[in-house]
Amino acid sequence: MAASSRAFATQLDFSLSRLIDVSHLQSHSNGLEELRKRKRVCFEGGDRVVGVSRISCCCSNSVVPIRRTSGSGKSVEKCEEWRFDSKKSSHRVRIQAAPAMPFASPQSYFVSKDSKQEKFYPRCTPRNSGPQFRDSPPKRDTGIANEKDWGISLLNENVNESGINEDDSTWYREGGEDLGDNGYRCRWTRMGGSSHDGSSEWKETWWEKSDWTGYKELGVEKSGRNAGGDSWWETWQEVLHQDEWSNLARIERSAQKQAKSGTENAGWYEKWWEKYDAKGWTEKGAHKYGRLNEQSWWEKWGENYDGRGSVLKWTDKWAETELGTKWGDKWEEKFFAGIGSRQGETWHVSPSGDRWSRTWGEEHFGNGKVHKYGKSTTGESWDIVVDEETYYEAEPHYGWADVVGDSSQLLSIQPLERPPGVYPNIDFGASPSPPADDPPDTPTPSQ
Repeated sequence: MAASSRAFATQLDFSLSRLIDVSHLQSHSNGLEELRKRKRVCFEGGDRVVGVSRISCCCSNSVVPIRRTSGSGKSVEKCEEWRFDSKKSSHRVRIQAAPAMPFASPQSYFVSKDSKQEKFYPRCTPRNSGPQFRDSPPKRDTGIANEKDWGISLLNENVNESGINEDDSTWYREGGEDLGDNGYRCRWTRMGGSSHDGSSEWKETWWEKSDWTGYKELGVEKSGRNAGGDSWWETWQEVLHQDEWSNLARIERSAQKQAKSGTENAGWYEKWWEKYDAKGWTEKGAHKYGRLNEQSWWEKWGENYDGRGSVLKWTDKWAETELGTKWGDKWEEKFFAGIGSRQGETWHVSPSGDRWSRTWGEEHFGNGKVHKYGKSTTGESWDIVVDEETYYEAEPHYGWADVVGDSSQLLSIQPLERPPGVYPNIDFGASPSPPADDPPDTPTPSQ
């Protein structure tokens, strides 16, 4: 690590893999099968590393010289632990069987040019150094990370410093505190850097917010680009607030991720959100979009649990090519006390406009009887009642108790002390809203 202060600061060659997730819809006229999505992330270099879940290091005594151009504040020697989260969001779905038809969902992977020399070396921050080069893009289909995976550590004082590393790359770091009405307080730390020729750069901001209403927020935003023109952006938020009408505590988590290739017409965008309250009400969902040259694909899904046994789940995904071929699959289920329904459709449109579809449905009566029905544009049809056990998930696998246990840093945010006789101004007409469905440059799909 004495060779450069940019240990692990490799230029990442962003490219979208042409690996395809194929969900084969096997022919079966009577019901549903589980759709199991298999995804993988590839790190390629001199060697292939698969299934890395955690990398840690212990700092040595070596110190890399830094040419500091300006600065204030304190720097300490520390050891950073970096986690590569291989966990996937568990989203169990059921779909109606249909003819074998691939639903393309290409995965992305990122190649390190210098991985033979620097593959997954520990990243340690030497004494009196600036922040390490953070040029790693987000990964697809990784959901919403827990706060501990971000390692948010805000500076305890106003800092404004910058410097030049041994390889002539530059860095800066600053921190501060903003105050506002109603006891509003925002502590923040901002850092970034760029290569010596400016061809690659990165930015990262951490913050925590609070006010006298009990509102607390923890967040991260990061972005970057490399010499090949590849760019990415990611944001993560965790919020605690009191619902204005029910008076219940609520925790909401969200994440948005986007990456674009600089060498081909390829990129992807994802938005994830989760909402929980103290009585078990839970809402989860995701919107995804991707493009690889002539092919585009979309996916949306949602889950809603009312905390009293009622559950709604749905999924809608589709794809299209520039030649005019389109295909997709969607389904929905509603249940309460063992009684409910499922319904869905699988469809395909050829470049000439010919459309094929198969619709299906199920009615569960709660007495061991299930009514199954469906039809297709090719003349298939069925309408039967069978003896079948009803299965559905009435409660989320990750709920209020779990999110509270994973939000210790959010809950520990200390608001400003409220003077005696001063009361918070609560706006009953406003409530936090999720981010926009799609980024400004995301095209609207057509079906």
